[in-house]
Amino acid sequence: MTDLWVVLSLISAFSLATSDALAKRALQENNDYLVAWFRLIFTLPLLLVVMFFVPLPDLDSDFYKAFIIALPLEIITVILYIKALKLSPLSLTLPFLSLTPFFLILNSYLILGEEVSFLGGTGILLIVFGSYVLNISEIGNGLLEPLKAIRKEKGSLLMIGVALLYSFTSSFGKMAIEHSSPLFFGISYFIALNIVFAPIAILMGKKDLGSFLRDRKFKRLVIPGFFYALMVLTHMMAMKLTKVAYMISVKRVSLLIGLLYGYLFFREENIRSRFVGALLMFIGFLMVVNAK
Repeated sequence: MTDLWVVLSLISAFSLATSDALAKRALQENNDYLVAWFRLIFTLPLLLVVMFFVPLPDLDSDFYKAFIIALPLEIITVILYIKALKLSPLSLTLPFLSLTPFFLILNSYLILGEEVSFLGGTGILLIVFGSYVLNISEIGNGLLEPLKAIRKEKGSLLMIGVALLYSFTSSFGKMAIEHSSPLFFGISYFIALNIVFAPIAILMGKKDLGSFLRDRKFKRLVIPGFFYALMVLTHMMAMKLTKVAYMISVKRVSLLIGLLYGYLFFREENIRSRFVGALLMFIGFLMVVNAK
């Protein structure tokens, strides 16, 4: 029988990819800050219902410290993430989330002096090579063109920034979970994220807010918000049942689901080479997170 954490991780992966694809559809006609905000708002109904069944854990100073440090970084990732989805194809943005373990290992080496194992180093090379293959269609203009294409694609650059920030927020998130509980942290974190992000979204989207509400454009974010909340809950429950590295490895199936959505919903081009590139990055990710 399949372990429950595997099922939960796959649900989390599917939920994230589905939420991203539907949010990208809404981004085609609406302000990106308002789309990001209302996707967060529509996570609240499900999260608040579940919150009633979550015991209040004993909280210490380490929990609050990790929470407060992670929250502003999370706000930046929300902005960069939604802009990446708006500016570039899913097949050229989501795969770069696989760079997170690369940044984690780099940070560990610079800060702690930890060295990378052979398996981890091989995984990093696969991730880098996979990012090259994503733009292999440009190779006719020169060997360096696939790499230059990353620089030209603003969404890809923004998602690389997201991957870098995730390497920090994941560390602080783990600390907060260890000093509370997975579900309590996940739900309280997203409630706080809603509160803090609201004035930013209102300020940056004030010109479009009137028509966004009057024409009920926000209704397009109800389903993305639900799937985003489902992603949060299943993510946290899966983390409680297994090692974080194993759970994240399975969840990164969302990259491949995202590519499929990019083809089905948006008819993105060069999908075969991008799928190969994303698959290489995914395999590299698995090697890195399981490296000893």
